[in-house]
Amino acid sequence: MYVKLTISERLKDLRVERGLTLEELAAATGLSKSALGKYEADDYKDVSPFAVAELAKFYGVSTDYLLGLTETKNHPNAALHELHLSDDMIALLKSGAVNNRLLCELATHKGFRRFMVDMEIYVDRIASMQIGNLNAYMDTVRRMVLERFHPDENELYFRTLEASRISEDGYFSDTLRDDLLDILKDIREAHRKDTLTAPAEGVADGFQKKVEEVIAARGTEKEKQARAFCLGLGIDYDKLTPEEFVTLIGILEKSKNLKSVYNQRGKASPHQKGRKRRK
Repeated sequence: MYVKLTISERLKDLRVERGLTLEELAAATGLSKSALGKYEADDYKDVSPFAVAELAKFYGVSTDYLLGLTETKNHPNAALHELHLSDDMIALLKSGAVNNRLLCELATHKGFRRFMVDMEIYVDRIASMQIGNLNAYMDTVRRMVLERFHPDENELYFRTLEASRISEDGYFSDTLRDDLLDILKDIREAHRKDTLTAPAEGVADGFQKKVEEVIAARGTEKEKQARAFCLGLGIDYDKLTPEEFVTLIGILEKSKNLKSVYNQRGKASPHQKGRKRRK
């Protein structure tokens, strides 16, 4: 995901948030539809000062926000002391060492409050006494069973008593992990179409499909080997000149792994096939 939104992204996000089309925005602001479309284009940077002022007024945000000088959209004049941040937190946010945008999305997610409550319960040991009492009860029952019945340590019900003990660290580790994972899944889905987001299909999957296409394509075994070789190096096989094709086949013929392909009885030589293909 982006660390910082561009002017174009901010303008598009504001319009989409309000459910407006370019035509509707043009009618409301007096700016032309074509100009507004250009302002939202990924590679467009020349937004006029007049347009910035008009759009900032229409959307109710500061011009500094539209220009990317601040990330504060709705609270441009919020006093720092109202945020109750420590000096270390302020220094961290100003340092650029963390992705502040991602941190904000994490903290404003609907599930973050639950995550914080569960974390507070663990940090302040609020549930420690209850968990300790439950474990003490299970230990007492287990000891009584052991003294009275002398069961085998691997007996089912005796092992059940032992397995019933609650690990506080283990319990909260799972709880906090689940809380955080639910939040991160939502954030990841929200950024699924971002240009910096990796495609859902892995590189290996995509490469495998291309190899399968090479194998299934029409042509001689020599041509398929050459196509596969080019694919691995990121070379467009179809753009090879006849001279480059002959040179490539000559190189491949030197491979010990490919000799069995080219040294077959009754087959034309690679150079003959290459010339034939290029005629």
